[in-house]
Amino acid sequence: MASPTLTVARYTALIGGIFYGIAHRRTLQAKANEKAIEHELHRRETLLEQARKAWAEKSTSKNSDLITNPEDPKFDLEAFVAAY
Repeated sequence: MASPTLTVARYTALIGGIFYGIAHRRTLQAKANEKAIEHELHRRETLLEQARKAWAEKSTSKNSDLITNPEDPKFDLEAFVAAY
């Protein structure tokens, strides 16, 4: 038979291990959540940058020959309004 002291030590170690496991799991989960949030923010920033580049490319290619300066003698108001 095991002595009462040894039994208490075993159960104390078991309960301590369980609590350590719970605390460690929470720490790892918090780090994983932070990393997932950072990844999502980076993905959104990348998508926004791609959208900005596509919009800039579309707007410059569509209106590349359009003159927007009303002081220019070649300015055409009808073409300017039609472009927008």
